[in-house]
Amino acid sequence: MSAPDLVVHLARFARALRERGVGVGLSDEADGLTALTLVDLGDRDEVRRALRTALKIRPRDAAAFEELFARLWSGGDEGSDRRRNPEVRDPAKPPNPRPPGASSPRPLGEPPGDDAPEIAVREGEEPGYSAEAMLRRKPFEECTVADLAAMEDLLARLALALATRPSRRRVPTRSRGEVDLRRSFRRAVAHGGEFLSLARRARPVERPRLVVLCDTSGSMDPHTRFLLAFVLALRRVARTSEVFSFNTALVRLTGCLRPGRPGRAGLAAAALDRLAAAVPDWSGGTRIGECLAEFVDYHLDPLVSRDTVVLILSDGLDRGDLAPLAAAMRAIHARARRVVWLNPLAGDPRYEPTARAMAAALPYVDHLLPAHNLESLARLLPLLAA
Repeated sequence: MSAPDLVVHLARFARALRERGVGVGLSDEADGLTALTLVDLGDRDEVRRALRTALKIRPRDAAAFEELFARLWSGGDEGSDRRRNPEVRDPAKPPNPRPPGASSPRPLGEPPGDDAPEIAVREGEEPGYSAEAMLRRKPFEECTVADLAAMEDLLARLALALATRPSRRRVPTRSRGEVDLRRSFRRAVAHGGEFLSLARRARPVERPRLVVLCDTSGSMDPHTRFLLAFVLALRRVARTSEVFSFNTALVRLTGCLRPGRPGRAGLAAAALDRLAAAVPDWSGGTRIGECLAEFVDYHLDPLVSRDTVVLILSDGLDRGDLAPLAAAMRAIHARARRVVWLNPLAGDPRYEPTARAMAAALPYVDHLLPAHNLESLARLLPLLAA
């Protein structure tokens, strides 16, 4: 199973647990994925024990956990049994063209029996035409407040994928990992050349360091709430992130953000209302250059280093002086690990960054990406963690 498939599968499993009243939060899911990187995924019992420990399953919830694990984390055992004991087919009946593990068809109007297998894919998660697929592709300017509430779970899953990406570097570990020959030989020298134990190393899950600058001017109004909801979801897994808004003034929002429990209905909407109240001139004018220059003067040195990704969310529409903008972007680019600019207008295939402010900033931007729907935000995650 690939890493993205593993993230989706664990998210479905955790959601099924929550629906049974088992308290499993987003941090528990991240711990579960970390645990799965340390065990043999081919050993079903080892996976079960790792998940039960990492998800912090209490004794009173053990029965629900075991039942859902047996149903949703079968690993194809049922299909393997059928391969080992194939049924004798009636020669008069045509061969069954369905793949192994597919449920048998029943006459129209006949209700499923008690022994009918439950469909593992939930409504809204199947490929093709589904409510979730439509929501992922729906442009933010067409979304409603109800759509924002429906997106909260999807945003949490996007952030979870970011929180479980392993680092490229390897560090010493006491658990499973690849053998570190150099450290192993060093240990053996201390014991007269005997290899009493092997040193190991593994790739840890590394939380990204983010600084987010979000444009809250009037031209960004159809997109601001959805982009800030995405930032809130990211900050739940990258808690050292710093968040600023800018329009005619720069406002540091980090102190206004309180971590909440993922999955709670209306969480993003309530947080965004709190942020809107803290930002003067919300949906007003914009002075991108002056605001970024203020960020450079007061916040660049303490907050941005070579392992920090600076994320700017703006349409780049500004008629002010371009000199402060170019100077600020040059300073940010020289200090940050990567500068990523998310522009909702770039979702249009005809878009070209010819606006004055966008053109002035472009030489100092490592990646200019669209940010007009959830699908475009999902493509951003590898750049934040790389």
